[in-house]
Amino acid sequence: MSLFIPYGAYWSTPFARWQGALAHLHSVELAAHVTRAALVDRGIGTEQFDAACYGWTVIQPECFYAGPWFTGLIGAGHLPCPTINQACATGPRLLAHIAGEFARGEGRLALVASGDRTSNGAHVYYPAPGATGGTGRAEDWVLGSFGRDPWAGGAMLETAENVAARVGIETAEQHEVVLYRAAQYDRALAEDRAFQRRYMPAQFEVPDARFRKTVAVLEGDSGVEPVNPDKIARLVPVRPGGTVTFAGQTHPADGAAGMVLAASAAAAAEIAPGGPVIEVLALTQSREEKGFMPAAPIAATRAALARAGLEIGQVDAIKSHNPFAVNDIAFARAFGIDWRQMNNFGSSLIWGHPQGPTGLRGIIELIEELEMRGGGIGLFQGCAAGDSAMAVLIRVGDVH
Repeated sequence: MSLFIPYGAYWSTPFARWQGALAHLHSVELAAHVTRAALVDRGIGTEQFDAACYGWTVIQPECFYAGPWFTGLIGAGHLPCPTINQACATGPRLLAHIAGEFARGEGRLALVASGDRTSNGAHVYYPAPGATGGTGRAEDWVLGSFGRDPWAGGAMLETAENVAARVGIETAEQHEVVLYRAAQYDRALAEDRAFQRRYMPAQFEVPDARFRKTVAVLEGDSGVEPVNPDKIARLVPVRPGGTVTFAGQTHPADGAAGMVLAASAAAAAEIAPGGPVIEVLALTQSREEKGFMPAAPIAATRAALARAGLEIGQVDAIKSHNPFAVNDIAFARAFGIDWRQMNNFGSSLIWGHPQGPTGLRGIIELIEELEMRGGGIGLFQGCAAGDSAMAVLIRVGDVH
């Protein structure tokens, strides 16, 4: 595999808690809006791209055309743009798709982007004229997906409880993870959000629904709840007899993120001359036992390490998509590491989960953390619906 990321050629909006500051925006149009601005800001022309791919998980009006519509909106109408949906692993899956395109000789530079809006989720009606009385079936696209996996038969919360029971994870340790992750996120806000401003606008102007005027300005993520240890300690598990409280899981959100990918270090240097070489070493996937979603990244990570010929101790920074605190505890125990060593500068447990863009932001933050260290090996891993997961190993090296 040959896949590189030009340093700095990536971006993310702030993430906003659902039904909040970004709830009125069509996710495809928002992704195009921020991508156009990000490319102009970086001096990257759309004519430079040979390929593109767009990721979404929550249906929006006219999203049948999502990929080609997205590239048309950014002025890249020459690009066919397939649409990818792998639930919470959509971000890493976008990278894997482009790696396959490059392997087939389909170009040198590619653009990937993802936008999702969990707010105002669609209420879908499926006609059934042959049913009793002709009554069809209804589905809440967002809440229904949270509430039931048709194969495993339970809600996503149940998968966290299953892993907690199998590994022996109590509520107190989950709350300890939440408090620690919140403190790590605070480091990203230090010095006027110095870390986040490496890839996110210092001030994000929120447009109106027609993208004609600014209706609000976000200075960072919106809707992140302050962490109060005393209040958290008083919370009881959501499910009677369980261990996971509302504090021990992330919140749905809205947002968008994007990234440029290159087939070679030389192609990446054309976009980011003088920047460090960022190489993707491995992209792997896995599927866990039915109903044990938070444990799925363990096997994906083992596969990635094996493919790259590395041990976990050689990884300098680890970033996870952790919809539940259970995710990080189970992962750390499987590899014999301290979960405190993971997720410096925050994670989706704290800044929220718009699904499609979540993994891209995690990978972006991983790159920036490694660059601040002077380089090294980084791992991003995260679970996805259906007890699946993906893992990404990257190396940030010397300048071009």
